[in-house]
Amino acid sequence: MLEDQSTAASSPTTWPAAYPQGYAVVDVETTGLARDDRIISAAVYRLDAHGEVEDHWYTLVNPERDPGPVWIHGLTSDVLQGAPLFPDIVEEFSSRLDGRVLVAHNAVFDWQMIAREYARAEREAPVRQRLCTIALSKELALPLPNHKLESLAAHFGVVQQRAHHALDDARVLAEAFRPSLRAAAEGGVRLPLHECRPLTEWTDRAVPRQQQSSYGSYRPTSWRPARKRPACPYPNPGRYEEGKPLKQGMRIAFSGDTSTERDLLEDRAIEAGLHVATSISRLTSLLVTNDPDSGTSKVVKARQFGTPVVDEAAFGQLLGNVAPASRG
Repeated sequence: MLEDQSTAASSPTTWPAAYPQGYAVVDVETTGLARDDRIISAAVYRLDAHGEVEDHWYTLVNPERDPGPVWIHGLTSDVLQGAPLFPDIVEEFSSRLDGRVLVAHNAVFDWQMIAREYARAEREAPVRQRLCTIALSKELALPLPNHKLESLAAHFGVVQQRAHHALDDARVLAEAFRPSLRAAAEGGVRLPLHECRPLTEWTDRAVPRQQQSSYGSYRPTSWRPARKRPACPYPNPGRYEEGKPLKQGMRIAFSGDTSTERDLLEDRAIEAGLHVATSISRLTSLLVTNDPDSGTSKVVKARQFGTPVVDEAAFGQLLGNVAPASRG
């Protein structure tokens, strides 16, 4: 395993002085993707400046609500009932994050969920910067078929044992991040670091346990069932423009694999007031894909129509600040 290959000889002769002095590789499992969703488990691997593992930590968290897509994370209400609340683990969590760069796969999502939990607990996470391993793999031009964690793991020969289990996902990411970090150091690559700003917008709508949740209409199968979604109540304001926020009513299409479950990602878009489209037309505001050079029909049509394209990480950033629809 890569975790055992921690030899000084494999490190670059001169380590970039601007690189961080420590990292906290994080994975959280949640009840969903909306602003009122909660963390139900969290894991942190602390790494030193060169990516070597110092220690790791894992906890369940009682979300005080329906656990959401149990078929993904496997955590039922019964399992979570005796778990600590987030305020009960916030001190330990903080000690694991303090002074380190938060590293996650699709880091925008993990950071937003963590920041909202801290806001509910009337605390502020001791993190100033984050690093997304999807963004780093792009900087390194790794030959990955898609941007799922399992693909990054396979590239570095890391064996994934329990997908969607926070502790194993964090372990896998830590083992894949180490060679990625060394490759960046050897190539003098500037790390894609982003500021972690505390969140002040969040909701705390109670979702009773054991009741039909918004995810109750589908279950995991070998195919994606058709889901009847409510009609978007807002008019289409047109195409997305780079540098400007998304606006309620924009038509969003998705193509290819995403690191976050597609159904949950679409649910979050709808919750923000966007129209999720199943196809590309001249009216489509934005295409979200991690593989813009692929030959899928949606990518080809987007190219023909001049439809703006962003990747999943950028879309996650945009979802945090969707402008309200214009009042006619």
